[in-house]
Amino acid sequence: MPKFYARRRLSILGALTALIASVAVLNGPTASAALPTPVSAATARTYLASLTVATENRTGYARDLFPTWITISGTCNTREYILKRDGTNVVTDSACASTSGSWYSPYDGATWTAASDVDIDHLVPLAEAWDSGASAWTTARRQSFANDVTRPQLIAVTDNVNQSKGDQDPATWMPSVTSYRCTYVRAWVQVKYYYDLSVDSAEKTALTNYLANC
Repeated sequence: MPKFYARRRLSILGALTALIASVAVLNGPTASAALPTPVSAATARTYLASLTVATENRTGYARDLFPTWITISGTCNTREYILKRDGTNVVTDSACASTSGSWYSPYDGATWTAASDVDIDHLVPLAEAWDSGASAWTTARRQSFANDVTRPQLIAVTDNVNQSKGDQDPATWMPSVTSYRCTYVRAWVQVKYYYDLSVDSAEKTALTNYLANC
């Protein structure tokens, strides 16, 4: 009898351990998605309605007109700060470089264990910002935009996904993880509204349609 109860306890313990592990896996991506929470869909719709609709103009654009990365805290620059913020169990060295950890990319649902596989995406791309009003900004304001860790503008994602997105707006590119699209467009509109950037007609139509389903 004692052996029977011992085996039963071990069996129950094993089942509980497996259950806890499965819950941790399921909850992992949610816990590591650290983009500052965007405004609600209702607020985003209000913001979108107030944005100026204008044709984009890329004349004169150069990426180095948006200085990156700057020191955010201690020895951490913007990239390193976001890697620490968005990652799980991130370990850094004295220079704030990530030496280990894991990063879940909400755009494509992939998880990475090497920081070199992760890019920091400007949710509203720098070229897109230039096209829609940032060309008239001072360099200091463009620097603030490019290193904004307060608004939902910077996020750690799979490097080749970020590269395939490039400077596209929601009319031509959206995250492949459909459940993240509402968060993405809410963040997009919030950033454009905060920085008083315009939208083009195709972009506004796409944002309107996505927000209607949020």
